[in-house]
Amino acid sequence: MRAIKKIRQLIEKKPTSASSQIFSNLILSLESEASYPIKDLYKLSLEDFELAITLLEEWRLDCYYIGKEKAFDVAYQAYDLNHHATNA
Repeated sequence: MRAIKKIRQLIEKKPTSASSQIFSNLILSLESEASYPIKDLYKLSLEDFELAITLLEEWRLDCYYIGKEKAFDVAYQAYDLNHHATNA
């Protein structure tokens, strides 16, 4: 199971817990590309800390793939535009 899903379930179970608040702030910071106080991660249990690190790894990979997907989409649109112009 992916880290984001585990974290979502954790937040859903106990939304007011300290770890849920830390995870929520981390996710919101990642999504908005805002600064995040790394020291907050040290407040997590070792298991939750490792989950946060896994989230960061997955988030980085997902951002790469999203960027690749956007590049592919733009490249395909340009190809399609040029292909239609040539055949018209």
